[in-house]
Amino acid sequence: MTLKERYAEILAWFRVNRPIAETELHYSNPFELLIAVILSAQCTDKRVNLITPPLFHDFPTPEAMAATTPEVIYEYIRSVSYPNNKAKHLVGMAQKLVELFHGEVPESLEELVQLPGVGRKTANVIQSVVWGKAAMAVDTHVFRVSHRLGLVSSRCTTPYSVEMALMKHIPKEEVPIAHHWLILHGRYVCMARNPQCDKCGLQLACKYFGQTYKLQQEKRKREELNKVKSKGIKK
Repeated sequence: MTLKERYAEILAWFRVNRPIAETELHYSNPFELLIAVILSAQCTDKRVNLITPPLFHDFPTPEAMAATTPEVIYEYIRSVSYPNNKAKHLVGMAQKLVELFHGEVPESLEELVQLPGVGRKTANVIQSVVWGKAAMAVDTHVFRVSHRLGLVSSRCTTPYSVEMALMKHIPKEEVPIAHHWLILHGRYVCMARNPQCDKCGLQLACKYFGQTYKLQQEKRKREELNKVKSKGIKK
């Protein structure tokens, strides 16, 4: 199977089997999503969704969050990973929004990465989800699934290289939803430790499954051969 054929088959499967795919973070405006994405770094969306309601209620605007301190924000987010750093990032982010962007979440990558706690991945999420731009955010799920399916080369060893490889082959208009296709597939099917290959509809197009199946077949052949040899020796 060529790379072009693999992309075509995998994207076609997702179109049919997951026509609706979107972020699982809860939010009602760009500012809330930005907060949630910053908090979600190395933390589950489920955990983030548990703690954000009171945070959103008490700090509904960048101006409100910019006026508080990291120590106050920490008490709201203490159950997420790295709460001290994230508390500082949230207050700093809000202050920059007020200072540089009149309290509005900007659209461009160049502007977004000026905000504390916002790297390329977070900026791409905001561009994609809020503004519908063709921006591919590569988190651990996207990175893992892209390699396992065979969508990217083993030479793609960084999130940026995976992003660039995916962007070459996914139609621009499908990049926003493809981002969620890969994330959700990694979260619920192609997990890091125990991928559910037996339940996956992408077996025939998956490089990982093909290699694993081949190895299993070779292992069975060796075991059968050893059994035959063992019987011969006993005779």
